[in-house]
Amino acid sequence: MGETVAGIVANPASGRDIRRLVAQASVFPTAEKANMVQRLLAAFAVAGLDRALVSTDLGGISAAVLRALGRGGTWPEVDFCEDDPLTGTAADTTNAVRRMVEAGAGVIVVLGGDGTARVAAAACEDVPILALSTGTNNVFPQMREATVAGLAAGLIATGQIDPDLVTHRVSVLEVVTKARREIALVDVCVSLSRHIGARALWDPSSLTELYCTFAEPDGIGLSSVPGQLCPSPRSSPDGVALQLGPVGETPFVVHAPIAPGLVRPVGVKGWGVLRPGVRVELAAAGGVIALDGERELELKTGESAFVELKPDGPWVVDVRAAMAEAARKGLLRTETEQGKERRR
Repeated sequence: MGETVAGIVANPASGRDIRRLVAQASVFPTAEKANMVQRLLAAFAVAGLDRALVSTDLGGISAAVLRALGRGGTWPEVDFCEDDPLTGTAADTTNAVRRMVEAGAGVIVVLGGDGTARVAAAACEDVPILALSTGTNNVFPQMREATVAGLAAGLIATGQIDPDLVTHRVSVLEVVTKARREIALVDVCVSLSRHIGARALWDPSSLTELYCTFAEPDGIGLSSVPGQLCPSPRSSPDGVALQLGPVGETPFVVHAPIAPGLVRPVGVKGWGVLRPGVRVELAAAGGVIALDGERELELKTGESAFVELKPDGPWVVDVRAAMAEAARKGLLRTETEQGKERRR
């Protein structure tokens, strides 16, 4: 086996949208994100990884990691993705992930919220991703200790754990307009708003349609609405589709946690199963389409768009399954002479 490589992408802007102001949502400071990167690197070293590629940013995360690197420590070789100019936009994540794929990364760890994971998923090709939650709304990323996640990712990247045993492919929602093609990992919704404005959605009163890849009763964000009406597990190949309307004009109202600290009534006209491969025309002409809780696409009057549930989304690491496989194979333990003596 040649050089083993893993990537780390940390978004400095995650967890800093309007929802932290209107809902007192958690904020992950730059220092904690930098600390998480360092904990990942320490775990990579234990797993025997040769090299780690780390994204650069304008928010101070990569600078803090570089300073820590200068103080020494037991890390794999660390390189920074410095070939592309930084823009302070999602393009930085896209460029970093593509560089990691080109470098032969076996796993890419992504620190951010749903939006960061969505951007990384669009660029990672067949390289598995492990998304760690450092955002405001966190439905797709996992709330995991970075050290444990680093061990799981490192053991996969070094080939000690077969990725076929501990990764699975997730569904995505593909939205196509005349000018763009985008994906969502969790939900797509249509808003009557005519402009994007603040990207984060925190007022559901203008929403008319909602499509979700899965819907969990204990979820947060827009997928929590169908989670209370028509739950659909992540393991199901089907998604859900809902028609929304003003509260007081609909037969159902769901009090949904659409953001941390923000429970809002959402009017629901009806719902149904969203089958893979079925294109659904969106009634979004002159409105806005939001992807994973962020307004992303403005449509001109008369401009059409459709959404389709597709089963060929990114490969995702199951940390629990990876660590269980590590335990089964004894990858993180050694037997001392005393232990051998006891067996005798």
